[in-house]
Amino acid sequence: MQVQWDWLWLGVLLVGSVTAEIHDEEIQDADVEVEDFDKNSQETDIDKGSSSLEVIYKTPEPTGEVYFTETFDDGVLTGWLLSKTQKEDTDENISKYDGRWEVEALKENTVPGDRGLVLKSIARHHAISAMLTRPFIFDSKPLIVQYEVNFQDGIDCGGAYVKLLSGSDDLDLEHFFDKTPYTIMFGPDKCGEDYKLHFIFRHKNPKTGVYEEKHAKRPDVDLKKFYSDKKTHLYTLVLKPDDTFELLIDQSIVGKGNLLEDMVPPVNPPKEIDDPSDKKPDDWDERPKIPDPNAVKPDDWDEDEPSKIEDPDAVKPEGWLDDELQYIPDPNAEKPEDWDEEMDGEWETPQIPNPKCETAPGCGEWVRPMMTNPNYKGKWKPPMIDNPNYQGIWSPQKIPNPDYFEDLHPFEMTAVSAIGLELWSMTPDIYFDNFIICSEMEVADRWAADGWGLKKLVASANEPGMLSQLVTAAEDRPWLWIIYILTLALPVGLGVLFCWPSKKIEEDINYKKTDVSKPVTKGELEQAREEIDDEAELEEEKENEDIAIEERRPIEEKKKETVKEKKKKGRKESPSGEGEGEDKNDDEEENEAAEGSQEEGDKSNKSGSEDEMKEADESTGSGDGPMKSVRKRRVRKD
Repeated sequence: MQVQWDWLWLGVLLVGSVTAEIHDEEIQDADVEVEDFDKNSQETDIDKGSSSLEVIYKTPEPTGEVYFTETFDDGVLTGWLLSKTQKEDTDENISKYDGRWEVEALKENTVPGDRGLVLKSIARHHAISAMLTRPFIFDSKPLIVQYEVNFQDGIDCGGAYVKLLSGSDDLDLEHFFDKTPYTIMFGPDKCGEDYKLHFIFRHKNPKTGVYEEKHAKRPDVDLKKFYSDKKTHLYTLVLKPDDTFELLIDQSIVGKGNLLEDMVPPVNPPKEIDDPSDKKPDDWDERPKIPDPNAVKPDDWDEDEPSKIEDPDAVKPEGWLDDELQYIPDPNAEKPEDWDEEMDGEWETPQIPNPKCETAPGCGEWVRPMMTNPNYKGKWKPPMIDNPNYQGIWSPQKIPNPDYFEDLHPFEMTAVSAIGLELWSMTPDIYFDNFIICSEMEVADRWAADGWGLKKLVASANEPGMLSQLVTAAEDRPWLWIIYILTLALPVGLGVLFCWPSKKIEEDINYKKTDVSKPVTKGELEQAREEIDDEAELEEEKENEDIAIEERRPIEEKKKETVKEKKKKGRKESPSGEGEGEDKNDDEEENEAAEGSQEEGDKSNKSGSEDEMKEADESTGSGDGPMKSVRKRRVRKD
């Protein structure tokens, strides 16, 4: 019963581990629950009896103050401008921003009436931008940038990030290119196996006026699934006036930090820097260990000994073909008809393996195999000792940083007046949709619910069944097959374990410790044998005495009768005096007969006792294992 409970607990643990694995994957896929859709902002008609989800799409509308929105549902690029310039420092053939853009619906999980901006070309530079409804000024309100991306064909190498272009009087969107000043760059990027989620802002040095890019630290999240599952994902940047930021994917935080502490390089430079004029002295010794100057090479150290030598014990295998070549010219090869010796050189017959060497141990000249030289020591080097003159690793002196400054509020960046996509990609059909720039998280969440939330519902309704999902998960994680097999086999095993009739053996229940057989030594065996022999001998002597007495009785009675008969006859034939003498003789004969019978009984007892003792010795001495009981035999003599 204890074993059955152990199996039951094992089954519960296995089922729990599988449930936890599935639960974790669901959390990673969903990340957080999306807020309930506002019934006033969308209308859905779900047919519970069918396998697909039928929806009526309504273009999202902002519910609060916004700086920019775009849904592309009207099918035209209203307000968007294509760049007409060229990329600098690039080959002229690919320097033009001639990548093609289209407004179209998703390839899969299409929502009727919903459209997006799609990057169509591969190995081309793409650039498109639009002005904000009004500039965003970094003062007391947060900045929220949010949009959707779907890598419909996966992604090999390319980006899907946006740039918030810095406001200036000379900003020309038709000349938007990679060096156009921007304030923030945010979004996914991937090349090779490097998956990134960029958050970069350009910070102005208040002393020099030079802008420097500050990169947020990489999120501690596996981003691969967002780039490879061909689903629409929501990317959100939240930048707050307290100099903190959050990076979200599908409304789940994947990275956060502080502009003063979590950017590379840091916003504020160090107060001290290395003195550029300071140089290391010539006699500065940085060696912690040096060769021992007092060490001497041993006299028996031979540096000329090779590391490998021929094996002197090796013997040439029997059947070695010394006179045969390992490769021979192909007898079936023929010179090509179009072979031109002036152009191609002299034609040589191609070589093939010698067929005679296939069955032999080897062909050609036999050479002894090489072995490690036991006398090899290599080049002698003196042992290392601590350097008495060691001064440590030299470093230049510190001096005050002449360019030092302290910006306590890096949130106060250059104002933003436009949004743009400047991308290079080796994968086509990258889908963008539902851009919004605002300052209130509630507005961004409502916007996401009306757009991305509806796409998520449709994608979930069109997902394959549970079995297909399990197979797909096992393709990425082969070890899941073991859990699947154990999960299926466990109920069967538990059913057999609990339902199969079990047999209880009384000997197992009433098992006693004294039933255990103990090993018997030779001395104990001989002692026990002697005790049994003594007991058997005593019993046999007693039995033989009883038998002898029983056998003597009829003889004595018969003799007595014979004596009586003789007395009667003597009385009749002889006088009285002779009769008295004969009576005495008769008494003497009876005593002699009794003594004779007694002697015969003793002899029979002795013979029977010797035979029985011999049989007892043979039976007890015939086995080498544990002591066996001796069977007593009763010897009777007729």
